[in-house]
Order: sequence, then structure tokens, then C-alpha cells
Amino acid sequence: MSSSRRPRATGRVTLGDVAAAAGVSPITVSRALRGERSVAAELVARVQSAAQQLGYVPDPAARALASARSSHVAVLIPLLTNTLFVDLLEAVHRTLLPAGFQTLIGVTHYDPQEEEQLLRSYMAHRPAGLLVTGFDRTEASRQLIAASGVPCVHVMETTQAPGVHSVGFSQTDAGHAITAHLLARGRKRIAFVAAQLDPRVMQRAEGYRRCLREAGLYDPKLELLNPERSSMALGGQLFEEVLKTRPDVDAMFFCNDDLAQGGLLAALRMGVKVPERVAVAGFNDLAGSDQMLPPLTTVHTPRTEIGEEAARMLLALMRREPVAQASIDVGYQLMQRQST
Repeated sequence: MSSSRRPRATGRVTLGDVAAAAGVSPITVSRALRGERSVAAELVARVQSAAQQLGYVPDPAARALASARSSHVAVLIPLLTNTLFVDLLEAVHRTLLPAGFQTLIGVTHYDPQEEEQLLRSYMAHRPAGLLVTGFDRTEASRQLIAASGVPCVHVMETTQAPGVHSVGFSQTDAGHAITAHLLARGRKRIAFVAAQLDPRVMQRAEGYRRCLREAGLYDPKLELLNPERSSMALGGQLFEEVLKTRPDVDAMFFCNDDLAQGGLLAALRMGVKVPERVAVAGFNDLAGSDQMLPPLTTVHTPRTEIGEEAARMLLALMRREPVAQASIDVGYQLMQRQST
């Protein structure tokens, strides 16, 4: 390749260089690399070969300026260390990539101010679409999303608010369902054990409260709410604390499976029989919950399905295609195992 094909200022291989090498127009190169079906397969192969030989890397900023949008979708999640969101991200990526979209992942750490900073940064790059977790954010973030004109889908929760797109399930109803299961198993002193205390955890707590109030058994002293990050180690500590400070408890509903798994391990260490002495239930059906001793009763949350449905909805919005249903409730499943 001659040096004349490289811009003198940067040495960067351009779209025009690929077009010259492939013997096609720059617009054909652009369409071929975007995967548009209107380009013949033979031309696509020729363009891809030339791009590979020249080491061409598309400039997303230039593409965004030319088209008023990029090929990137910004995805904002609370944590990457939570398997729940890793499963969701995998599903989003698998759905968007074949359509020519890459994901920009932002981690908010459950902090609305941090999310607002990420939104301002990502919006400057003109993303093609946006996926955000839940509805708990600053008013400035809401206005930023609305004013941007960028298609947006909310995940893990649902709403019937007009003009808002969402895919998820009722955290409150799921919390009610697992508590009702414990009541049906004859438990009357049910503790709610929670960490992190993000909005979805507190929605589960509201379901727990509603169920016990309906049964005339709600006791606020049976709630143990810890703001620390959820973990197995913390779950073990909280299990011990509940038995020490609330010895009449006969069941524990942990807000997340890692806490519940830690509680079951603590029970083994302490010689506490589960479920004979105390029943244990979790939430999210994380990996390993079905392998615990005893296997953990929990709520299976379909995060893979949520990711796929949300990505498909966002693709339709980005393509300006009609969306049949603005709010999709994928539901949840009660996994009844031997811990209750």
C-alpha cells in the first residue's frame, strides 16, 4: 500500500483508502461494513478483505457526525460484580451485535449522581440507543434523557407511564409471593434480611410487608436492613445476628441469593437445622442456589429474557419501527426447594 493512501496528519487508514483498495465507492464501503442487506455478498467480501489487509478501524465519532447518531448503545447498570446484571448484559450484547450495534457499559454503583455523570458523558457521543436500570434517577437525568431524543428502554422494572418503554417484572409482587410461600409452609415469625437497600430491594420489602399485614402478622422489628454491599459473608453475619437478637424467628427471607447462601453456610457451621429450626428463602435464583445444602428456595428472575426483550424493543425504536407493547412484564418464578 502506498503512503499516499494515508492522511499525512494522522497516518490513519480512511474509508476512502478501503474504497480504493476494493475498487468500490466510499458509500458502498460504509454500507458493506454496516451489514446492510442491499450490498451484494461479493462486494461485502471484497470490502471486508480490503479493510482487514489495510487494518482499517471505523471512526465512531465521524460516523456519528455524519449520521447524527452512532452505532453504539449505552447500557447503564448498577454493578458488574452482580451475576444478575452480567446475565442481562450478555443477552443484550447477543441481541444487538448481529444488528450492527456495540454496547457501551456504564456502572452507576447504585448512585443517581454517578449515573447522571455517565449520562452526560455518553450523550456527548450521540449513542443510537440507551438502556437504563429501573426508574430511580435524578430529575436532571430524566430531563437529559427526554431532551436527547435518544430511544430509551428501562429494565428490571415496569411502568404504565405514557411514552416510557420498559421490560421487567413487579419486584413488589415477587416479594409478596415468596413471603406467602413461607406463610403457607406454616411460618409465622418471618424476618426480612436485606443489604444494599437499592430501590428494587425496598420494593421486595414492600411486598413482604403487604403480605404479612394481610395475614395480621407484620412486625417491623423482624426487619434487618443493612446498607452494606450484598455478599455471602455478610449473609452469614446477618443470619447469626437474626438468631441472636430475634430468637423466635422461624423463617428468613433474604433479599438476594448471595445473602441467603451465606446464611445457609452459617447454619451448617452453627449446627442450625434448615428448614426444621428456621426456613431460609432467597431472591434471584443465582448460580449455585440449587446446589446448596439444603437447596435454596428462591425467586427466579428472568434477566436473560429481560435483556433480550429490552434489546429487541430498543432495536425497533432505533429503527423507528412500531412497538406493539411499551411495557413488557416477563414475570418471575417461585423455585420451591428444600430450604423451606
